[in-house]
Amino acid sequence: MLRWLATMPLMWRVFAMNASALLLAYLGLVFAPVTVSVPPAATELLVLSAGFVILLAINLLMLRSAFRPLDELAETMRRHDPLSPGARARVDVEPDVAALAHAFNDMLQRLETERRESGRRALLVQERERARIARELHDEVGQTLTGVMLQVESLAAGIPDELREQLDELRETARLGTVEVRRIASQLRPEALEDLGLQSALSTLAVASAEQAHMQVDRRLEPHPPLSEEQELVIYRVAQEALTNVVRHSGATTVAISLQHVGDEVVLVVRDDGRGLAPGSLPSAHGIRGMRERAMLIGAQLSIGRATDGGTEVELRMPIEAKGP
Repeated sequence: MLRWLATMPLMWRVFAMNASALLLAYLGLVFAPVTVSVPPAATELLVLSAGFVILLAINLLMLRSAFRPLDELAETMRRHDPLSPGARARVDVEPDVAALAHAFNDMLQRLETERRESGRRALLVQERERARIARELHDEVGQTLTGVMLQVESLAAGIPDELREQLDELRETARLGTVEVRRIASQLRPEALEDLGLQSALSTLAVASAEQAHMQVDRRLEPHPPLSEEQELVIYRVAQEALTNVVRHSGATTVAISLQHVGDEVVLVVRDDGRGLAPGSLPSAHGIRGMRERAMLIGAQLSIGRATDGGTEVELRMPIEAKGP
């Protein structure tokens, strides 16, 4: 009986439950030794009120079970995170709610597919723009600063001694500007990733971060199965953003970066011994959101939290089967 009731459409289930409550009231009035006088006595009102409350309680219990699948579906909708795709509503429920759950799941699939495709296109456009800016910095600004350094060197022979100190300062400023332009260009366009591969690019990135922040960097970069260009780029950018956050915000003295092949996943971990995440920074930080969006594009899982010995730990787990579109 209960199994048959569970397969009924929601409207007919509610109708059957209300009819059952009304039937109980009818049978109670017909067969119970209860009489109602006019005007009703106090004891009669007490009995009728008790019966009314009992019927309401029975009806409430039956309706709660009928509407529980709808509550579960609504909770799934509220919990859904666009940056953590894959969550779906249950469909092994009564027919009306199952049809609604199917429609909701189909909508999520379409939205996730469209978001992934639009994000991938945006990522490609962004990387092309980064490469263009890097080339212009290297070719235009870099060459201009190099020309300034050559002019300074040509002036060194004939400049008076009292101006030599200022000339040396100008030479050092031009040199530092050239170095900074090259550093920015290399961040915008990871040439090491294109030329040497992911492991060498991550190693170069770690060394550059260590030199910039004067901290110790421990590297554990193991061989991994072949990855697509998009997957390697996402791993590199996540590591780059994580190291940038360490340099700018953590105050760490040591950072560890590892890339391992664990089971059917490639796992990237960046861990520091700094001050940790500020309260409320996870949902609001643009850099963290960018990492989550990049991870979503290749079907990877990104987790950011407090390391076991303090500081912050960023972990990216990418299934090897997700070859990247």
